[in-house]
Amino acid sequence: MRLTTLIRYGVYPVVMTSTLGAVGLVLYGTLPAWPMLAVIAALGIAAVALLERIQPYERDWLRDHGDLRADILHGLFNLGLLAGTAYALHALRGALPVLTLWPTTWPLWTQLLLAGAIIDVALYAMHRFSHHAPWAWRLHAIHHSAERLYWLNGERRHPLSALLMAGPGLLVTVALGAPPHILSAWLTLLSVQLAFQHANLDYRVGSLRRWLGVAEVHRWHHKREYEDAQVNFGEFFMV
Repeated sequence: MRLTTLIRYGVYPVVMTSTLGAVGLVLYGTLPAWPMLAVIAALGIAAVALLERIQPYERDWLRDHGDLRADILHGLFNLGLLAGTAYALHALRGALPVLTLWPTTWPLWTQLLLAGAIIDVALYAMHRFSHHAPWAWRLHAIHHSAERLYWLNGERRHPLSALLMAGPGLLVTVALGAPPHILSAWLTLLSVQLAFQHANLDYRVGSLRRWLGVAEVHRWHHKREYEDAQVNFGEFFMV
C-alpha cells in the first residue's frame, strides 16, 4: 500500500483512536489528569500539524498568509479561556444550585459520550445562531476571515464568540453534575477533533463523513460564497 493511501485513509482513525485510548487511561486512573490531558491534546494536534507538511490538501495553504502569529495568539488565548471557564464553573458548583441528575453509576465511556452529546448539541445550536444573528455574526466572522484552512485556525475566534458557543454546553453539563474529569476528557478529544476539522490534510473517512465533522465536509462551511456556507454547523458530529 502506498504511503499516500495509508495516510489518506488511516490517519484519522489512528490518531483519534490513540487519543481516545490515552484519555481512557486518564479516566480509569492509570494516568493523572494533570498534566496528561494537556499532553494528550498537544500530541494529537502536533500529529495533525506534522502530517499536513507531509500530505497537504492544498500546498499553498502551507505558506504563512500573514495569519500565523494571529492564529497562535488566538489559539493560546481561546484554549486557555475554554479550560479556565470549565474550571471556574466547577469551582462555583458549591455556591450555585446544582442538579444531581448526572448518571454517575454509568460506565465512564457512556458518561463521556453523554457529556460530548450535550456539548455538541449546544455548540451546533450556538454556531447556527452565530450565523443568523447579526450581532453574533460580527463576532463569529473573525473565524471565517481566514484565507486558508489548516490545523491552527480552528481556534481563530473572538473570545466572546468562543464563550458564546462553548459556554451554554459547559454550563448545562456542570449544572447536571458532570464530574470535572469527564468534562476535561471530552474537551481533550474535542481539541484534537477541531485540528482535524480545519486541517490542510488530504485525508478521508469514507461514509463516516455523514456522521463526523471532518475537513471533507467542514470546508463547505468555509466557502467564500456566504450563501453556500450555511451547512455543517456541527463541531464533532454531523447527525
